[in-house]
Amino acid sequence: MTFPTQLFVDGGFRDSSSGNRTTLVNPATEEPFGEVAAGSVEDVNGAAESAFQAWETVWRDMKPGKRAEILYSVARVLRENIEMIARLESLQIGKPISDARDEAALGARVFEYYAGAIGKFCGQTIPVSGGGFDFTLRQSMGVVAAIVPWNFPFPIACWKVAPALAAGNAVVLKPASLSPLTALVLAELAHRAGLPVGVLQVLPGPGSAMGDALVRHPRVRKVSFTGSTEVGRHIMALASQDLKRISLELGGKSPNIVFADADWKRAAESSPMSVFANTGQDCCARSRVFVERSVFEPFVEAFVSTTRKLVVGDPGADETQIGPMVSGGQRATVEEFLKDARSRGSRVVCGGGRPDSKGFYLEPTVLLDVGKEDRCWREEIFGPVVCITPFDDETEMLRDVNASPYGLSGSIWTNDLRRALRVSRAVESGVLSVNTNSSLHVEAPFGGFKLSGIGRDLGMHAMEGYTELKNVYVAE
Repeated sequence: MTFPTQLFVDGGFRDSSSGNRTTLVNPATEEPFGEVAAGSVEDVNGAAESAFQAWETVWRDMKPGKRAEILYSVARVLRENIEMIARLESLQIGKPISDARDEAALGARVFEYYAGAIGKFCGQTIPVSGGGFDFTLRQSMGVVAAIVPWNFPFPIACWKVAPALAAGNAVVLKPASLSPLTALVLAELAHRAGLPVGVLQVLPGPGSAMGDALVRHPRVRKVSFTGSTEVGRHIMALASQDLKRISLELGGKSPNIVFADADWKRAAESSPMSVFANTGQDCCARSRVFVERSVFEPFVEAFVSTTRKLVVGDPGADETQIGPMVSGGQRATVEEFLKDARSRGSRVVCGGGRPDSKGFYLEPTVLLDVGKEDRCWREEIFGPVVCITPFDDETEMLRDVNASPYGLSGSIWTNDLRRALRVSRAVESGVLSVNTNSSLHVEAPFGGFKLSGIGRDLGMHAMEGYTELKNVYVAE
């Protein structure tokens, strides 16, 4: 399978100025399958300047209708290449091909949504006490740095790039070193669809050097980052030096709350994939499950039964539900969590080991009797591990839910509407779902409270985050 191996700058592929390259490893086989250019600080400087020139001379003042036409064209070309995008995504991070196809289609849908949003995104007229005419303008910022993670490389790249472009900005996209391929393909296809030269640049390479250089660059006006809370703190500190606008979608430790009055069997059968999908490498993973005590035992039994039926295997096979972890290092990190849990008395009632096959696989694991001070309960594991605990009192349970420093996502299962609304208000989280584990929609804002981040992706709120708000007053 062929794929791009260079940086994408000024409308085409080129080698990095340093000549450095990154080796890519197939997580399903543990074998290298290619190399990609690794950019340098010099490449960052060139891309940022080029993006600024494209924004200033072409993209900023392009008529909204024309900009929308180009983004619709990008969406069309992406749809025509869904299978290719999905195969690359599966190859580089071990994502099951069925999931990769869905995510490739989601990327196209994101571009369609923001193409349509261009003609609907507008300012306000404001009646002011002194008379006259007061109105607001939403204006583009200039160059946006988009830094995306390795767990959902293509869709997250799309939901940062599309609204930034729709708002009239140019973008320098920095993919994770483990997963650069689909970001490079995105830029190539967008250029083929008519995106002007320089409006989108893609720079694979080490985050420690290139990410910092992007955040520090004087041409960059906004930084949009998805990744770990630790790195988010670092980016926030760097951006504060010249007060760059930032949005940060960071870690999570999301709750899954099941009340006895709910259809708890349906919750038990659907919830395993809310934590084990993408091999648990998901900041939204519902990794803390709170179950009302009267249904706790049958819930656990049904949850474990469903988990044991999940198909773990070759990510290229249509029937596979759980693929390998992204790397040996990531698997080793998760295994350290499990070692700690066992040493503290937690019970492993399902999984906990490696399948007898090559690749960075780890069995979906269910833990009981996890202490509230244990690492597996408190920290983001980013692997296929779930902790299930009973509760008796709603108020006490909510106190435990909100004791987490994170607040990204979560689910509530109940057939009592008043309880659903009451608990939804009480849970400190940016995104919640009731009687489902699906809470991400292109049209709705996505982001977290507390250490889970600042700002929002998706929906019209993302467009707002890529603009400056200007107020103009005209006297009578």
